Amino acid sequence: MNESASLPPGIYELLVDGSLDALIADLDESGYADVQPVDIADFPSRAAHHIGKKVESALEQAAAEDRVALANRVLRALQDEGDALQLNSDRHELKSVFLDFPASRPLTPLTETALLTNASGTPSLQSELRLEMESADRVDLLCAFVKWTGITVLEQSLERLQKRGVPIRVLTTTYIGATDRKALDRLVNDFGAEVRVNYDSRTTHLHAKAWLFYRKTGFDTGYVGSSNLSRTALVDGLEWNVRVSRKATKSLMENFDATFESYWESNQFVEYIPSRDAKKLDDSLAAARSGGSRSSSTTSSGITTHYLDVRPYPHQIEMLEELSSERSEHGRTRNLLVAATGTGKTIVAALDYERLLNQARDLARAQGRANRPLRVLFVAHRKEILEQALETYRLVLKRGDLGSLLVGGQPADDPDHVFASVQMLSSDHQLERWASDHFDVVVIDEFHHAEARTYRKILDWFKPKQLLGLTATPERADGVNVAQAFFDGRVASELRLWDALDADLLVPFHYFGIADNVDLRHVTFRAGGYDSAELSKLYTGNDNRAALILRQLKEKVLDPQAMRALGFCASVDHAIYMARVFTEAGIASVSLSGYSTAEERDMTLQRLRAGSLQCIFTVDLFNEGVDVPEVDTVLMLRPTQSATVFLQQLGRGLRRARGKAVLTVLDFVGHQHAKFRFDIPLRAMTGIPRGRLKDAVEKGFPQMPGGSQIILDRVAQKRVLDSIKSQLTLKTQALLSDIRQHKPEETSPLEYQLCDYLSHAGRDLPDIYKPRDRTAGELKFPATWSAVRHLAFSASESSAVERMLASQIMYRIKALAHVDDQERAAEYRRLLALGPTSRQEFSNDPYAAMLYYTFWPKGDGGSINEGLDEIRSNDYLCQELDQLLSVTTASSRSIPRTLEGEIGRLPLRTHARYSREELLAAFGMGTIEKPQPGNFREGVKWFKDHQTDVLLVTLRKSEADFSPSTLYKDYALTPELFHWESQSGTSVESPTGQRYIHHREQGSRVLLFVRQSKSDDLGTSPYTCLGTAEYESHEGSRPIQIVWKLDRPMPTDLFLEAKAVS
Repeated sequence: MNESASLPPGIYELLVDGSLDALIADLDESGYADVQPVDIADFPSRAAHHIGKKVESALEQAAAEDRVALANRVLRALQDEGDALQLNSDRHELKSVFLDFPASRPLTPLTETALLTNASGTPSLQSELRLEMESADRVDLLCAFVKWTGITVLEQSLERLQKRGVPIRVLTTTYIGATDRKALDRLVNDFGAEVRVNYDSRTTHLHAKAWLFYRKTGFDTGYVGSSNLSRTALVDGLEWNVRVSRKATKSLMENFDATFESYWESNQFVEYIPSRDAKKLDDSLAAARSGGSRSSSTTSSGITTHYLDVRPYPHQIEMLEELSSERSEHGRTRNLLVAATGTGKTIVAALDYERLLNQARDLARAQGRANRPLRVLFVAHRKEILEQALETYRLVLKRGDLGSLLVGGQPADDPDHVFASVQMLSSDHQLERWASDHFDVVVIDEFHHAEARTYRKILDWFKPKQLLGLTATPERADGVNVAQAFFDGRVASELRLWDALDADLLVPFHYFGIADNVDLRHVTFRAGGYDSAELSKLYTGNDNRAALILRQLKEKVLDPQAMRALGFCASVDHAIYMARVFTEAGIASVSLSGYSTAEERDMTLQRLRAGSLQCIFTVDLFNEGVDVPEVDTVLMLRPTQSATVFLQQLGRGLRRARGKAVLTVLDFVGHQHAKFRFDIPLRAMTGIPRGRLKDAVEKGFPQMPGGSQIILDRVAQKRVLDSIKSQLTLKTQALLSDIRQHKPEETSPLEYQLCDYLSHAGRDLPDIYKPRDRTAGELKFPATWSAVRHLAFSASESSAVERMLASQIMYRIKALAHVDDQERAAEYRRLLALGPTSRQEFSNDPYAAMLYYTFWPKGDGGSINEGLDEIRSNDYLCQELDQLLSVTTASSRSIPRTLEGEIGRLPLRTHARYSREELLAAFGMGTIEKPQPGNFREGVKWFKDHQTDVLLVTLRKSEADFSPSTLYKDYALTPELFHWESQSGTSVESPTGQRYIHHREQGSRVLLFVRQSKSDDLGTSPYTCLGTAEYESHEGSRPIQIVWKLDRPMPTDLFLEAKAVS
């Protein structure tokens, strides 16, 4: 963007107010403004958008405590019908600013969205793309494949882009070998495009097709949909493409930006230079074509729709076949279809209804009787879903008059094809309008709501010939599994699509937690594990459990006779028993143990790989060191609390192999001992912090790494939740008992160290510090290790000890639980070891200030010297801090380094973690300048004395599980590049904006601190110091989006959390 231009040349849709009128008047000879009246019918939406953005900006810039009052003032102004708009009375809007002639503009307004289908009477995608290019200042294309015919259709527009010097960026792949190399060659050689190709068609199945047209005016637009770059897709193909707009769908466009930039910067996409890479591309395309991959779908949802034709995507065909099989082969008339949102469940339901219609017609004809078309009822909870479903059924059945809506009081004109809202249908006397058998087919969308009273009422009333439930998740947040409750535990067809696990190096896993009703509550449990002999007695010969395992196996695994499985058992006898049970059930299986010879093991593994053997049962023979990529099923037939053992067993099936799409894991959950901890294996498997684990279990693990699932049946979910609830915050008496149990006899209570207890008991710091208080009898202390150790072992009361333990500053001990670098820990220990009467002056010691403000964030502990004296006077506090620092530094995996340049003198290290109080105090806040660190709440701070801008970034700004409006503000593009958004009021022209962009020229620097969320298991989250960063590029103003290049790449674990896409 031209930083000095107030109105850069380009196209606009801005209502003209006094401010814009002045800018237009100032154009003089530098350009011409095209100002036209707004159609009176369009004015309400344009004015609402204009006012909304002004209000949003004002609210963002207002202090948090003033926002409600500001909003109320706006509402009062509207209610009073005042002149709050302050717009020109002629309702003009700016259409463009141009130097010679106005640029052509797309037919779809820049501030609106649209669905383009290449249908008659509507703009074709090709015509809109051409017009979009005329005013674009950059064009980005993400396309599964690029065809020569697509280039020829757009070549004139591409030539004009090249002549205007407009950058063109193209991302594509060799998936299924469909791309024409000649098309990519011409993009690079003739049109100056920069093309990057992902050559790994084995793991990268990119189906996305999207365009982004960036404009300096801020009126960016994009297209997301089904069309690849080919003539058919662009001109007359039966395609669906959604047009999006920066002004209308801001968060969606931000998502687009983040995803495209992440792909662009990823090393998975390699720059294509024809003179260098032509042969490589030819070979890769040939290999992809010969790999037998299915052809790409024509749409993102798997269909191309028009009244003349609806073609299902291959996976939808498979779902239809599975539904047919359930009905014809298993006699099931109640079926549940599970598929992720956006994969075309409604299309499948419509095609399924069409198939049922044809079958009924053919049967009537064969029987020589008149045919009555089947009546259908489609139920959903939102009008938008019903309208889409009605349109889908009309498209599939090629009947524009089919069906009617029953929603919001609107009567159903077609009583035989009804699309009804659950609210309307379950209201008084609605159901009685129809006989219970009136509808032959009932389809219920979002079936996971089926336990709700309104849905239950509908399900109990109607008795259709066929019931079809549609859902994206059969596991409800309240523990009810609708598959179990309504479909005998059976899913007729299931499709769950997630991204590949992180870098797509492993296959995703589907983990099933299944209740097996074995009571383990009285089995001996010690040192984190059950007595193996007692387990063996319970499992070996347990025919009911074995039958359950077989039944669940047949429900969860497509074909048990074709699987390659490992089963982990409690004992050798248990393994032998399970192998016999499976073999008798027709599933070829054997057992192996430490007694088996090397030849037996090798031969057995060869049989498993070859497919002549389906399952190997063992105790721990294959926990580690055995590489069998073909394993696609893991049976966990004994409880495993050890995270190491659990991951080793899971890891036996995570290797990639030809034809292997997923690892199926069956874990059978009994009535566990009270001390058994489900949180350990679950956290090891998911990486979910303990504070969010309960919520994840309740909601069915909605944010698992791509492709992977954790599914607990209703009973198993309740058991897991009960265990997690009891373990996440141990009651005081339970914790005291646990401490006494794990203390070695030879160790005195006062010598029992925090690190030893955590290690012996398998506990974490939140087990000690998460509660605010610990109470035993009439005694109440801050939750600290010193306090619980004292309560666990002290038989006599000591008022002096208890006064120290109850001191208010003891509450702040956990504020140092993030310290992870040895140098800082050593400096803090130095300060603690000086003694309570030290006369050393600490006003110039930054570590002293950092420690002081950790305990008194607002500086209310007196002087730094006085505060440190109070800390040092409490022996228990000093001893515990020493032990806590030992724990945190020992568990750290960071590699701190000194900052470069003049700020290297500061007590800050890259990749170390700091509280807000620590890092601000390190710069002198509270000593050199005001305010006190605890009173500072901004996300940016300019330290003039250090010529440094400190940026404090919280990645997950909203506490909601998913917040599109805040998700794509700050994120990592690569380990070196970080996208950051300034405060909303910062403009490019402002001194702050200029300093950000020109910090090198001005001699200042930028220092970046990042954290994932505002809070963690111990309270306020610390920041990781990413170190200094250099300006790379920017876009926009108020706020400015800046890409920083870090001088040191960020830690890998943080990058995985911070990146926008997997």
